[in-house]
Amino acid sequence: MKKVLIFDFGASSGRALLCSYENKSFISNEIHRFSNAPVNVNGTLCWNIDMMFKEVDKAIDKALDYGFDAVSVDTWGVDFALLDDKGNFVLKPVCYRDSRFDGMNEKLFEKIPEKELYQLSGIQQMSINTMYQLLALQEKEPKLLAKAKHLLMMPDLINYRLTGVMANEYTEATTTGLIDPKTRGWNKALIKRLGLPENIFGKIVMPGEKIGDLKAKYSDTPVPVFAGPSHDTAAAAVAVPSDEKRFAFISCGTWALFGTELKEPIITDEAMNSGLTNEGGRDGTITFLKNITGTWFLQECRRFFNAGGEVFTFNDMEAFARSAKPFIAKINPNDPSFMKSGDMPQKVAAYCERTGQNKPRTIAQVLRVIYESLAAEFASTLESLEKITGHTYPSVYIFGGGSKDEFLCQLTANATGRTVVAGPTEATAIGNAMSAFIALGEIKDAAEARAIVRRGAEIKEFVPDLSDGEGRN
Repeated sequence: MKKVLIFDFGASSGRALLCSYENKSFISNEIHRFSNAPVNVNGTLCWNIDMMFKEVDKAIDKALDYGFDAVSVDTWGVDFALLDDKGNFVLKPVCYRDSRFDGMNEKLFEKIPEKELYQLSGIQQMSINTMYQLLALQEKEPKLLAKAKHLLMMPDLINYRLTGVMANEYTEATTTGLIDPKTRGWNKALIKRLGLPENIFGKIVMPGEKIGDLKAKYSDTPVPVFAGPSHDTAAAAVAVPSDEKRFAFISCGTWALFGTELKEPIITDEAMNSGLTNEGGRDGTITFLKNITGTWFLQECRRFFNAGGEVFTFNDMEAFARSAKPFIAKINPNDPSFMKSGDMPQKVAAYCERTGQNKPRTIAQVLRVIYESLAAEFASTLESLEKITGHTYPSVYIFGGGSKDEFLCQLTANATGRTVVAGPTEATAIGNAMSAFIALGEIKDAAEARAIVRRGAEIKEFVPDLSDGEGRN
């Protein structure tokens, strides 16, 4: 029996899991968990990478007591570090929610139209994308960018910490907006056109490739570190508990990524206008999806309520939302006003007032508006997805932290008119582990991995129910 050590970093927490597969059974044990939140460093919102490194070291110390045969890492997308020729930081990772990137996409559109950028990258143009973060540096701190010799995305940076090897993993690299969706390599023509330093973009490695071995300080014997599908969405897609060749999924956490898996990208005006993006998946596939603000709303509401002296759990907020009258108003979850941290209940109320709708006045009403708006956005995205791909998806698979929220799952079933299959909660870590087992030869392919998840994961189904007033708006 082989074991793999999985590092799964989210935008609010990080965890390490020891996973094994034997006798057709997959077992996952969380051995370490820690909070992960951006910190303010001299007015810039940064990731606490030094803390992350320390937590990685702690997790490996714990894992050594059990033994493991391989390591694989996944994180969120778009954020990166810049290093010099000696491997030292030129720039530590800045959080995508920092204000320095605001408006950079509009500035670039004046030089390269949005439609042309979409055709070149296949990526939804959002100001948080790595491309725009680099352009902000180019504009505001050009000397710093000139010192850089290497760009490492978040999982690449952790892999470098573990192995001393620098490489850029494909699925994560697609979130930069600088990968050619057809060749799956760096889009050198676009990089040059943007005036970015070409030398910082390194070797692309595909999921399943070995990056290197753990450094001697971690292990006396060689332990391979594999490139996962290191973008968390790509990893989670490997754990979709579906036996269908075509399926629709929502990787529901801080962000809700609603999409499907394709063999080739779809780069059309209709896809662009629908906000659909072509990101990398395992085995050279494309995760064709829309980025939707997800449980960030609930995280921010809870943070705001608790800061005021109340003690709210996510279950409390779900119960409040259920108690409120349905369909008093609706928000656009991707409105820019919701991107930054702050008084989220007030932001929701202000949006409703600004758009001429009823203003929610109680906690329950605010939460109900959030829940219903997310479900409505999911339904709209499913409609676009089916129209553009030409396929019908009879079920919607929700996994990640949001799959634990039964009210959100039920409203999604009601709004889409489809059965919602919820779970597994730890889909990203499970998918990453499955990819490592494929690399080790323990599992044949992604189809077998999904069958294993389907057999063993805790999954619950929600069918459309319009009898209680919680149906479509």
